[in-house]
Order: sequence, then C-alpha cells, then structure tokens
Amino acid sequence: MNIFLAFFVLLVSSQHILGDEKVRYDDFKVYRLTPKTVQAVEALRNLEDSNSEYDFWTAVRGVGYPVDIMVAPHLKYRFNDIINSGEFDAEVYISDVQELIDNERPKTRLAGIVDWTDYNTLDEINDWLRSLVDEYPDNVSLVKAGTSYENREILGVKVVFNPGNEDRTVFIESNIHAREWISSAVTTWILNQLLTSKDTNVRQIADTHDWYFVPVFNPDGFVYSHTTDRMWRKTRVPYFLCAGADPNRNWGYYFNTGGSSSNPCSETYGGPSAFSEPSTKTLSEFITTIGPKLGAYIAFHSYSQLMLLPYGYSSSHLDNYQDLYNVGVKAASSLSQKYGTKFQVGNIVELLYVASGGSMDWVKGTFKTPITYTYELRDTGRYGFILPADQIIPFAEETLDSFVTLLQEFDKIKKN
Repeated sequence: MNIFLAFFVLLVSSQHILGDEKVRYDDFKVYRLTPKTVQAVEALRNLEDSNSEYDFWTAVRGVGYPVDIMVAPHLKYRFNDIINSGEFDAEVYISDVQELIDNERPKTRLAGIVDWTDYNTLDEINDWLRSLVDEYPDNVSLVKAGTSYENREILGVKVVFNPGNEDRTVFIESNIHAREWISSAVTTWILNQLLTSKDTNVRQIADTHDWYFVPVFNPDGFVYSHTTDRMWRKTRVPYFLCAGADPNRNWGYYFNTGGSSSNPCSETYGGPSAFSEPSTKTLSEFITTIGPKLGAYIAFHSYSQLMLLPYGYSSSHLDNYQDLYNVGVKAASSLSQKYGTKFQVGNIVELLYVASGGSMDWVKGTFKTPITYTYELRDTGRYGFILPADQIIPFAEETLDSFVTLLQEFDKIKKN
C-alpha cells in the first residue's frame, strides 16, 4: 500500500471509528460491470479483496454475471480506465446514491411507531418487542440473545401459542449486515402477523410451532447505519486502521475457508478468529441452548431476490439439499403470486460465491437443523440496499406467503 492510500484509509477509517459527522454519498454512483473473460473476473476479485476504496455491493461470481460496485466521485476517472479496458459490459445503475438515501424514507413520520410505513431505529424496534410482552403476556416473552461490542443488548422474543411444539422451533434472524434495513422490517412484520392475523394458513403455522425472532443481529452496526453511515455493513469492533468485521463470515463452521478477506478494511473481513465479534459469540451461545430443538432457521438479508441453501463453503449438495431445493422452488412460486416478484433458489456457492463462516452454515452444520434458508430480499439492484420504505409491506406480504409454503411443505415431507 502506498503512502497516499494508507493515509486515505486511515482518514476514512478514523471517521468511521469516531463518528464525528454523518457520511454523505453525493454523486456516488453504482456501476454494474459484467466481466467478459476469465481474466476480467480475476481482476475484479483482486480489486474487491485488495482495495477498500470501492464498495462491492454484490460479489464477483464469474464470466457473464453482473457485479454492482459503488464508486466515489473522486475515483470516477480511475474507474473509467477499468470500464474502458474493453473487458466488461458496463452501465451506471444508480446515478446518485445520496438521492436514493434522501428519498428512502417518508418525509414525515411519528417517532417511536412501528407500523411498517418507514424503517425503524434499534430503540424503536426494541421498545416494540418489549411492548409485545405486555400486550400478549400469555404468548410472548422477551429474550436477551446476546451482547454487542458496544454493550448493546441483542433482543428478541419467544412466541408460543400452544404447548408441545418445542421440537418444532423456528428461529428467525435479520440485520446481521447493518445496512440491510429491509430485513428487520420484513421479520418484524411477519412477527406481527403471527400475533394478529386471522388467515387460516398463517394461524396454522403459527399455532403448530414455537418461534424465536431476533430482528437485529448486529446492533452496533445497525445503529451506526442510522446515525452516521447509511452504507455501513460490518460490526464496530476496531481493527487498527479500520473498524468492524463481517459478522456473517465470523461463525465457527469452516471459518475462513473461502469467501472472506484477511484485510480488516474489506467489507468481507472475517475477523481475526471465529467468534471474535462479541455479537456472534454471544448469539452462538444462546442458539446452542435451543439448537437441538430447532426445526427451522431462517436468515434474512438483502438484496438479489434469492433463496439460498447451505452450505456457503461448498457447492456440494449436502444433507437434505434436495428437499430444501424442492420446497424452496414451491415457496418461491408462492412468493411470486401477489406481485410477480421472481426468486431464484439454490446453493449459496452456485448462485453467488463461496462464503464461509456464515450463521446458517453454523446452525446447519452444528445441529443438523432440517429447514435452513437464507433469503436475499428485494430488489435486483435498481435500489439495492436503499429500498424505498413504501415497498416494506408489499414485500413482507409476499415473503410471508412463501414462509407459509415452506413450513407446510416440510410438514408433508415429515408425514411421508
């Protein structure tokens, strides 16, 4: 690393650590590059791993697969050299990231209200979870699932409608990546539906399972994405010049065997060791207490419109892959019925890339949990991580439809 780049990284990272002012993304653009050759793919992979100046919103997959990269205005001429190499098909996909951020949320809102017309802060989500215990004392109990580096509680709720469902427990996580706000919005909406819906199919899955919802797996990063840097992804643990590790590369199952970076400034930095992040360590300890009873583990992310199957470290079709795939296809079909939203279904490595050290892999590998999916929610790139709030409810509705299908179809498999 040359002296100028080292100083640039130090400057940017110190701002992230100190949090002196809110980061703006005026004139930042998201380019969609589609590599034409194997050499172009390799060049992008090297750029992603070695250069913290470019923010890869999607990872490099292979020849013919598009990659979304956010580029700062002062880097546009250097980036044009990459585009003009002739190795890529290229287009500007988002012309001004800050404009999307400015229009992401409604202009007026009632603070403290969780009604899924806007994205909520951590305090608002946690206060709402606490209120559910008072409103549904016979069904809902508060859960402290972990603690973060900045000493925030990782809160969730356990929901029980009927006795005898302990071995049919469903665990739902979201916002392990801080900037993926749609994930916790969708999971809290689904939680509310399980408590309030009169739909017979929703009531059927609600009443025949025990439930754990932990809407914000990465509270430090999530708070930082609200207060300081909307595009923040990682935890907030300081690592020399840069802050944070990727908490979905930090779990202790095939940790650091591919798809994570050893560069602390990288968005996919896996951390110095498995469970180095207090949030992942304490969450894993909590999940271990209920792991043997887990019937399903569902993780919510964004974006790309995918239903991903384990494992992230291998493309091999392991464990009950075929059942997961067949049911996933039916669930994706259910999801598409209301609004025509199309999802692909498949193994993480085959659809995306190698990504070892993920939470779903750890649960599947450790407890052999039969139902394990990671949703990559809306959209396919026009908004990316900055999905307008008016899409929360429509997307949550179709996601719940798919969720009903998942659990009902696996019930049929068990009966056979």
